[in-house]
Amino acid sequence: MDGYRDAALAEKLSAQVYRFSKTPVRLMEVCGGHTAAIHKYGLKDFLPGTINLLSGPGCPVCVSSQKFVDQAIFLGRRKGVILTTYGDLVRVPGSVSSLEKEKSRGADIRMVYSVLDAVKIAKENRGRQVVFLGIGFETTAPASAAAIMRAEQEKVYNFFLLSAHKVMPPALESLAGGDTQIDGFLAPGHVSAITGTMIYQKLADVYHRGVVVSGFEPADILQSVLLLIKQVESGHFLVENEYTRVVKKEGNPRAIAVMNRVFNLVDAEWRGLGIVPESGLAIAPEFANHDANLEFNIRVPDCQLPKGCICGDILTGRKNPAECSLFSVRCTPVNPIGACMVSSEGACSVYYKYKT
Repeated sequence: MDGYRDAALAEKLSAQVYRFSKTPVRLMEVCGGHTAAIHKYGLKDFLPGTINLLSGPGCPVCVSSQKFVDQAIFLGRRKGVILTTYGDLVRVPGSVSSLEKEKSRGADIRMVYSVLDAVKIAKENRGRQVVFLGIGFETTAPASAAAIMRAEQEKVYNFFLLSAHKVMPPALESLAGGDTQIDGFLAPGHVSAITGTMIYQKLADVYHRGVVVSGFEPADILQSVLLLIKQVESGHFLVENEYTRVVKKEGNPRAIAVMNRVFNLVDAEWRGLGIVPESGLAIAPEFANHDANLEFNIRVPDCQLPKGCICGDILTGRKNPAECSLFSVRCTPVNPIGACMVSSEGACSVYYKYKT
């Protein structure tokens, strides 16, 4: 990947961006990985003032709703339950607590590197109920689906999934049709490696927004910005794939097939976007005996968002972290007030780390 970090290539691409960029534009880097790379490599310094880069809803931890976090805390408090999760989610504040606090109080909450680790824990603890917190987009949903299929095949009936999995296109279409000015999208490379590129076609055809699937190295991002600028300046919008070394038009058909077998599309709540139709993945009836929503009578009070936190506005490109009165004052990575300060892909965490 060293070639994609070559300084001379970056300067060449930057010069081309300056040459073609005439109209002020607002481009959204959807993936938190893109946000991190842009700030890590100082790529805003390579772009003219006509280009405004916005963070988007591509951080799985950040877009998971407050209700989901409260449901997870509810499960963590249940006697006999082993709650398994990826590490970042543990520190996300809920309405009145967090998984980190519940763990310190004795809840059996275990951080795992893979959902299959959770299946293994369930096999080793047949007398207890093991719940995995499923978050993420098309990138991680196939793995959750495969774990459910394995648990079913191996009769591990004490394994359950609480699904907050989501699919990306409806959220982007909601943003394109909303009140935030977005002229083009740097589409997420990891999601697109699973889905392929055609899922974004409606953004170009119906909403007249440019889309470029981008890799994560400096040259990837600068090249993707250049392609978007050319689309905006020409008024000809389409879906382009800059990340051809990883992303194919058809995506990963096997992963898509597994995901589609285990999950059904449902309306889902996104932090910042509210309810987005057919953007969530719920466990299909065939695998209902692994559905935590059905196994447990999960009842949580009305959710209370952190006072003063603007994470929702940041995820939708309306504001940037520096516009939050809590940012770096009361809300820091050590003491996160909102979800966007927790994950390494969260915009607030990135802005804080690189002081931008």
